[in-house]
Amino acid sequence: MARVSQAHLDARRRQILDGARRAFLRNGFHAASMQDVLKETGLSAGAVYRYFGSKEEIVAAVAGEALQTVLSSFDFAGAAEVPLAPDELFAEVFGRVEKAIGAGEDSRELPRLLVQVWAEALRSPQLAEVVAEAYGQLRFQWCRLVDTYKEHGWVDREVDTEHVARTLIGAVQGYFVQQALFGGMTKDDFREGLRGLVSMALPREGVEVTPREH
Repeated sequence: MARVSQAHLDARRRQILDGARRAFLRNGFHAASMQDVLKETGLSAGAVYRYFGSKEEIVAAVAGEALQTVLSSFDFAGAAEVPLAPDELFAEVFGRVEKAIGAGEDSRELPRLLVQVWAEALRSPQLAEVVAEAYGQLRFQWCRLVDTYKEHGWVDREVDTEHVARTLIGAVQGYFVQQALFGGMTKDDFREGLRGLVSMALPREGVEVTPREH
């Protein structure tokens, strides 16, 4: 029997994941059946089960790829000698995400998939582990970045690093949720909105504020 090349094995696995992703985007992780997955891949059940033991394994693999796309887009941030400010950083990251999913593809595909991943993680212990691992990596990346901001005097050294990091992660998640549900928000829109927030001159405790005259 002729040996199957690694390139062939990789291509077949890619075929399965791409088809499964389409099925999950259309019907959701929970509602999509293995028959839906098989129909999208154009493969037999035996061919698919050679690579994945269950639908749950396919879900975990598709989810892992989606999360890795986001994580990889943040990798460059830690390598910069002088970090980008959050508004510029997010615009750069979202641009890298768009490039990673491919020019001309539906820009809402990845956000929609991420929202499904987060929702499914609430009911699937296997997927919850995948999400928790990715979140741990992202939190580490951002804590390191916030510490760099502190070193440059951009963030108060007394502020809890993890609190700032998790707030920034929340902003990223919010961007993807809005894109998934409503669309219509570009990376430049997000950058300008965040820039407006970080430039706010807020009154501090003990400082009297004089109301504006209308």
